[in-house]
Amino acid sequence: MRLGYHTGYWSAGPPPGAAEAVLAADRLGLDSVWTAEAYGSDAFTPLAWWGARTERVRLGTAVAQVAARTPTATAMAALTLDHLSGGRFTLGLGVSGPQVVEGWYGQPYPRPLARTREFVAIVRDVLRREGPVRAAGPFYRLPLPEDEGSGLGKALRSTVHPLRADLPIHLAAEGPKNIALAAEIADGWLPLFYAPRLDDEFRGLLAEGFDRRLAGTRPVEDFEVTATVPVVLGADVESAADAVRPFVALYAGGMGAKRANFHANALARLGYAEACAEIQAHYLAGDRARAAAAVPTELVRDVALVGTPDDVRAQAAAWRGTAVTTLLVQAAPAHLEQIAGLLG
Repeated sequence: MRLGYHTGYWSAGPPPGAAEAVLAADRLGLDSVWTAEAYGSDAFTPLAWWGARTERVRLGTAVAQVAARTPTATAMAALTLDHLSGGRFTLGLGVSGPQVVEGWYGQPYPRPLARTREFVAIVRDVLRREGPVRAAGPFYRLPLPEDEGSGLGKALRSTVHPLRADLPIHLAAEGPKNIALAAEIADGWLPLFYAPRLDDEFRGLLAEGFDRRLAGTRPVEDFEVTATVPVVLGADVESAADAVRPFVALYAGGMGAKRANFHANALARLGYAEACAEIQAHYLAGDRARAAAAVPTELVRDVALVGTPDDVRAQAAAWRGTAVTTLLVQAAPAHLEQIAGLLG
């Protein structure tokens, strides 16, 4: 199982120490470095800026939001970064949720799986560069039909020859259908809340997608599962878990509406439906401290590695042998080298 480093998305500004951690990941021989976006910083710019000083580590977006860019603009960014990095870029995509998609991007959210399928197909057409890119789906039409524009649209092919026509595309997914979709059309899956004890269930969902896997995609044997896992070193499990509880509370309680929170649904499938309901109630009432306090320690231990170095090393054993191919560490930049030594 490989190790990667996740810088996350920015809060009020650039995360302190992230640039140095990216260089450390390259120096320490980690497999990959990933960036994210929500509704502040974007995923591509930090990756290009920090990644420009690296030599070996792979560079990925976890994730670039589908609603943020057209498929062709996304493909342009991907093929550009792949050239600049010498073939080290991985395009990680995700649909986000209705609050961000409709509230920030002003795009309709319904039918996210169908939109993702269409989006990925167009990106792959751009990268293959076999001819002018055309699309006639319900979400994206290239060129735009005459009755929807000036009538002057022309089907175009990228002027740049992609470095890799099979540049890897990974999908962030939490729901069962979306996980299966990743196995069907993508080269990897980016889970946020992966619990080793449910490995058989996750493998089953991936197998459903593999049974329908599109021709021309990479072999199933090369499919990657890159799981984001918070890692916190502390004096004991409880105090270290306290650093993860606000993160879980944010996703379970604040990332989505009461009737539409896919993160809370994912945690409920892990067996924490009652806890998620309490977390969400506190969060929506504006009491973030009580929301964090309501996050059970066992939930944290299911999706994160917390405690003393010995605790973290022992907990990591459960991840080995799972479908996860890369453990994507989210940690304090100052602890990255020590964590790499513990898990490497």
